[in-house]
Amino acid sequence: IGIDPVIFTIGSFELRWYGIMVALAVLVGVSVPMILAKREGVGGVTRNQILSVAIWAVPGGIVGSRLLYIIDVWVTTGSPGVIFSGEGATIFGAILGGTLAAIIAAKVMGISIGRLANIVALGLPLAQATGRIGCTINGCCYGKPTSLPWGVVWTHPNSYAYHDTLLSGVAVHPTQDYELIWDLLVFTTIWLLRKRLMKRGWTLYLLYISVYSFGRFFISLLRVNEPFLFGLQEAQTISLLVLVVAVPLLIYLFRRPAPGPEVASIAEAEDIT
Repeated sequence: IGIDPVIFTIGSFELRWYGIMVALAVLVGVSVPMILAKREGVGGVTRNQILSVAIWAVPGGIVGSRLLYIIDVWVTTGSPGVIFSGEGATIFGAILGGTLAAIIAAKVMGISIGRLANIVALGLPLAQATGRIGCTINGCCYGKPTSLPWGVVWTHPNSYAYHDTLLSGVAVHPTQDYELIWDLLVFTTIWLLRKRLMKRGWTLYLLYISVYSFGRFFISLLRVNEPFLFGLQEAQTISLLVLVVAVPLLIYLFRRPAPGPEVASIAEAEDIT
């Protein structure tokens, strides 16, 4: 991979493709639910409500992403200096921080949190897949050495993986792309099940976060990261915690009687004009 991850530099400021793709990921994560909702709303949630909640959720995701990264590095290295570095983020921190902020916003605005979570879940895996394109160009989040034919090296010196791959002559697992593919599979799964699950609040979201966490746990086995807790990486630890909470909740919701037909189906939003 020889793409220069830096678009341009002004003084000490660098604009990287990673930043562009993260911004695009946010746009995807917000616009997909808005497109599906249309003006009349899907499952009782309107476009304006989604946008209003996003104004809270996006900053919440940024704060959560950065905070979990600081905790991760602090625990694994014992150094608090990362607080002032200005770099580093985690996807789980973004998801959980954004979710918490969205719940607070929805509660304040009187929006059905469960229905909002369902429709937002349809945009999140696509947003994550978009962000992983930035990771691939950036040369971050790469995996362990491999002799497999799809192992990669980064050949541009502005890449974070340049010294660990090209100069060492070692190809590594493209774990960014493994996760990108998994994100797309997660989206496909919840998209195919959306008509059956949309009427039950939280079910699509819990299915999304559970399936993503399951895959992320195993992808992390191929990642180069320091142990965070009990020999597990930070992402693996969070994945297990999410599964412990989300799967029982999902089972509980499925065992409850289905709501009445008054809840709008997402199928009504598929005729997008």
